[in-house]
Amino acid sequence: MFNRTSLIAAVAVTAMVSTAAYAQRGRDGHLNILYWQASSTVNPYLSGGTKDIEAASLVLEPLAHYDENGNMVPMLVEEIPTVENGGVASDLRSITWKLTKGIEWSDGTPLTAHDVVFTGQYCLHEEGGCNSTSYFADVTKIEALDDHTVKVHFGVAKPFPYGPFVGSTAPIIQQAQFKDCMGAKAQECTEQNFGPIGTGPFKVEEFRANDVITFSANEHYRDSDKPAFATATFKGGGDAASAARAVLETGEFDYAWNLQVEPEVLAQMAAAGKGTVVTAFGTSVERLMVNQTNDDPALGPEKRSLYLDGTNPHPFLSDPAVRRALSLAIDRRILVDAGYGVAGKVTCNVLPAPAVYASTANDACKTQDVDEANRILDEAGWARGGDGVRAKDGVRISILYQTSTNSVRQGTQALIKQMWEQIGVETELRNIDAAVFFGGDPASPDTYMKFYADIEMYTNNFSGTDPESYMANWACAEIPGPDNQWLGNNIQRSCMAEYDALVAEMSQTASLKDRARLAKQMNDIIVQNHFMIPLIWRGDVSAHANSLKGVRMNSWDSELWNVADWHR
Repeated sequence: MFNRTSLIAAVAVTAMVSTAAYAQRGRDGHLNILYWQASSTVNPYLSGGTKDIEAASLVLEPLAHYDENGNMVPMLVEEIPTVENGGVASDLRSITWKLTKGIEWSDGTPLTAHDVVFTGQYCLHEEGGCNSTSYFADVTKIEALDDHTVKVHFGVAKPFPYGPFVGSTAPIIQQAQFKDCMGAKAQECTEQNFGPIGTGPFKVEEFRANDVITFSANEHYRDSDKPAFATATFKGGGDAASAARAVLETGEFDYAWNLQVEPEVLAQMAAAGKGTVVTAFGTSVERLMVNQTNDDPALGPEKRSLYLDGTNPHPFLSDPAVRRALSLAIDRRILVDAGYGVAGKVTCNVLPAPAVYASTANDACKTQDVDEANRILDEAGWARGGDGVRAKDGVRISILYQTSTNSVRQGTQALIKQMWEQIGVETELRNIDAAVFFGGDPASPDTYMKFYADIEMYTNNFSGTDPESYMANWACAEIPGPDNQWLGNNIQRSCMAEYDALVAEMSQTASLKDRARLAKQMNDIIVQNHFMIPLIWRGDVSAHANSLKGVRMNSWDSELWNVADWHR
């Protein structure tokens, strides 16, 4: 017999069960993430590679993240410290963070202020070769006022005191796990670097370098309903096109990163209807790094591509005329149209955003000028030989131009090679597997940090919206070498007292107007000296399965910054 009351009761019970099931951690099963540049470590302090930083962001968290709009949002703290709420000292020489009580590491032990202090000491150790030292600029002391309060002291007034512990490049690591990994021992701690204990939504179950990481949900994560996925795979390898196909056409993966694929190809894949392409413009610039040191293999590891206090200059790229001519010969619009479409814009700056920091002093680079490039080289005495290649005093302009393996990058290389042929420059192209090129192995000769080439190309950016730490990357002290485990960020090895002075001035300048002026000046020094040759302002392009919800594409932090909120 039909019983309406019983039916209503049954429906109510079913609804309660469904709601409970929805709220349950791990309810959505498995998450498949594909980064075609495989991770070589899960310790972002030992690698500048985006794929390593983002893999680690599933496990390790900073005190605060940047959201998709560039706003700071608390992660492990109660609020963002400001002058107004008393968290930042009125003299701008300290910042105090209050940890949220009750947060646990994935091993069930409590997160404390002592872990934060230790993290700072770990990165600041003079023998550690920490990749994030620029975020700790001017820090003189980090102290735990109690178990949940951390105070960071600066030697100068810091108008933007949010470098340390903010963003995925500077997360908190556990003191108990890393206490024996300080300084020169950091690289030796394989177990810790491959499987850090974290406060994030996932924990590492298995790490296979340059291949795959297997994660499981962190049962001690502070929100009992998250993550929605019980397990996750972070797969590396392949190329951008196959990664796009795996989400957009075959549906094998839920998320694919950095889809540097020809625009028409990406559009065809998206038409299959299985996934969605997402794009965001932040600060990513595809650029040529111009080696200022001699990369001749005959020099051996004792001198090859080492700055050596300026005594080891590049045989022809140390000539400003050559560097300027190389830039003038490039038609950036063709590069954008051929490789990026709506996901790229022509740029003449290494700092294209936020808008207040973007210089307009270099816009002439947007127009190719082969005639002027040839005139400059003629005037500088670089004459064409019988083979059409320019030379001077027995030195030929013959460039080894390297980048990571990627169809768009190889297409860009081929186009630039043709453009340089027009000005008498010989170019040999080389591409290296991305996992190796962006890897953090100090023994590898093929990393972008070693820079055993004349020119190399890749994209770089920074977390957050303030460029102070980013622009400090090209100070003299940031030049990579064996003394810092090849982890410095001044890849091109340029060193100018004028630039260092601006870095120091910006670290003490509070006015936004003046900070913008200084940032533009630093950008212009780098660009107008052609230590870097900006090509394309890249929108970050990724894709996710239509069934995957909660993705908030972020160009200011890790793209996986809110993976705890992803669900089906």
